[in-house]
Amino acid sequence: MRGMSGSLTSGGGGALVLAATPLGDSRDASPRLVAALGRADVVAAEDTRRLRALVAALDVTVTGRIVSHYDAVETARIPLLLEAVRGGATVLVVTDAGMPAVSDPGFRLVAACVREGLRVTCLPGPSAVTTALAVSGLPCDRFCFEGFPPRRAGPRRRWLTGLAGEVRTCVFFESPHRLAATLAEAAEIIGADRVAAVCRELTKPYEEVRRGGLGALAQWAAGGVRGEVTVVLSGAPLAAPPDVAELVEEVAERVTAGERLKEAVAAVAKAHGVPQRDLYQAAVVNP
Repeated sequence: MRGMSGSLTSGGGGALVLAATPLGDSRDASPRLVAALGRADVVAAEDTRRLRALVAALDVTVTGRIVSHYDAVETARIPLLLEAVRGGATVLVVTDAGMPAVSDPGFRLVAACVREGLRVTCLPGPSAVTTALAVSGLPCDRFCFEGFPPRRAGPRRRWLTGLAGEVRTCVFFESPHRLAATLAEAAEIIGADRVAAVCRELTKPYEEVRRGGLGALAQWAAGGVRGEVTVVLSGAPLAAPPDVAELVEEVAERVTAGERLKEAVAAVAKAHGVPQRDLYQAAVVNP
């Protein structure tokens, strides 16, 4: 077995290596990726033509076996690749761009290796998710990734309805051909003023980041968009905490109407999602 730089195959055992590839500029390839491409026993590529273009740009020769590893064949490739790892080989998984298994082939193979106790490691690098999040100008401290929206209208509308109340920044991919329709539905369901960023062709010569409300972005996208698209959606604003004085007044009104204090406090606390004990103490202090 060919060794790899670093500690990826220390101890002589096989390993499944997930390798992030450049989003568009080959100069973003790490030295470890270059070394891994030249030394891996097997390279499982989402698109073998794009792999050959990448290695040509990097001036590296792949000496291991190249196998296709795209969505439609991922499951069928698992036995072959598992056998290679079991036998001590280094299997390198690459996608067209970015990190394998993140809305790209790789997850099923990783899960199969984990079930068998085989080594899985990663060569970190470019990711459209984190790149778009970083340049969006939206909060990055808490975020979620939603992959691609459903293609069918009904499931997509339900998906957007679920995002309407999501307080975390949300990142998702979308086809340029469906972007305008998705943004228009998002403006209708989530709100035309909800701020988002549409990131197109990240790291490539025609990179473009459009920021604004969903309504304005939908109008822009209606003119036609090309290239790979990542959307970053701001989270829903947190609801303001209820005013304690107003809640105490509500309790007092219920008590005046004949309700017992504890029952009134319990009902008001449940309706507004506040601790019952705190509201009771406030009602006693300010009857």
